[in-house]
Amino acid sequence: HVQLVESGGGSVQAGGSLRLSCAGSAYRYSRCMGWFRQTPGQEREGVAAIDSDGRTYYADSVKGRFTISKDDAKNTLYLQMNSLNTEDTALYYCARDRAHRIGCVLSRTEYNAWGQGTQVTVS
Repeated sequence: HVQLVESGGGSVQAGGSLRLSCAGSAYRYSRCMGWFRQTPGQEREGVAAIDSDGRTYYADSVKGRFTISKDDAKNTLYLQMNSLNTEDTALYYCARDRAHRIGCVLSRTEYNAWGQGTQVTVS
């Protein structure tokens, strides 16, 4: 069964922007929700996360360029990506933290509900 569904990926030129969305039955306003990305042959890496109070956490590689947000009324998570570069090319996933915690972590092992991913290609 589908728990989370990402959308908004696509192809964009370097310097451009995209906005990803994620919604589904696994969305929980009371837990950290995160965005991850993966390229072939590489580990899935954490990009950004947001906790139940709206505090945000970012990987150093995207700080200042990406913004994570959510709309609990719509059960939807977002990732606004600006100033994209070729190193941002990846399959992007959203995920839900497996536990309630104070503060979010960007470790994939701490998330247990995943979407199927949306491809972002920057050229």
